[in-house]
Amino acid sequence: MQQDRFFQYLQYEKRYSPHTLTAYRTDLGQFVAYLNDIYQIKKPSEVAPVHIRSWIVDLLGKKNSTRSINRKLSCLKTYFKFLRKHGEIKQNPMSKVTAPKMGKRLPVFVNENNMELLFDSVDFGEGFSGLRNRLIMELLYCTGIRRSELISLRLEDVDFANYRIKVLGKGNKERLIPIARHLVLLIERYLDQRQRLMAGKEAHPWLLVTDKGKMLYPGLVYKLAKKYLSAVTTLEQRSPHVLRHTFATHLSNNGADLNAIKELLGHSSLAATQIYMHNSIEKLRKVYTQAHPKAKPPSGS
Repeated sequence: MQQDRFFQYLQYEKRYSPHTLTAYRTDLGQFVAYLNDIYQIKKPSEVAPVHIRSWIVDLLGKKNSTRSINRKLSCLKTYFKFLRKHGEIKQNPMSKVTAPKMGKRLPVFVNENNMELLFDSVDFGEGFSGLRNRLIMELLYCTGIRRSELISLRLEDVDFANYRIKVLGKGNKERLIPIARHLVLLIERYLDQRQRLMAGKEAHPWLLVTDKGKMLYPGLVYKLAKKYLSAVTTLEQRSPHVLRHTFATHLSNNGADLNAIKELLGHSSLAATQIYMHNSIEKLRKVYTQAHPKAKPPSGS
């Protein structure tokens, strides 16, 4: 189904992240397997809207979330658009398929006291692994960068003189994020340990490396985030993305401008950032209820 050309297009022309490419490969593979098993369809030109709708029903029956299904449909939309552009199909079957509506899911975040407890009380250790692990957690929380952006950080992306890092985000867009002095000092301590680890090994540009001096991989970052967050919170979700939500929520709760948060997160539109306003509104509501005479519940109630 022209999949090799499609994924080369996503990787080299659209500059999709490795994480998204992996997800799309899985999604497209599942769809192709479904077509083959249920309808014996092997050519993309044979796919009709009814086949895609049937797959959606099957996914819902298997308890896939609306968010997961919409990502899979986004993959199909991009795939069939690619095939149509290159003359592989005459009609795009996705043009008549409506994606399931998503409910608004509020971001999960760790409260400020627990984040303070994490960095003040958890023993990361002073060796290479300990400093690297602490730096990973500090970068995720103090800059709000995505896991893929963290892994892609290069040595040259750290501007020590101006206290900032350069991040390559979605769509190959660069943004500059300020970092605090304590984070600069932590990076310097880590780099001293990194230099010792890499002595005699093949040099490469990545800032963060494994214990063997190789480039970080997503599974390790997830494992570390879950491990250290588990020490201070019982939240069901304890992933690197929770730290991104926590970064943005704490900024919003402390009065940061929404447009500034948008730029720091690398969002393309303000709509994606507005979910963080909900927590600020709830915080204001609590203050209002406790402090305003007319908002207080009657005594004895």
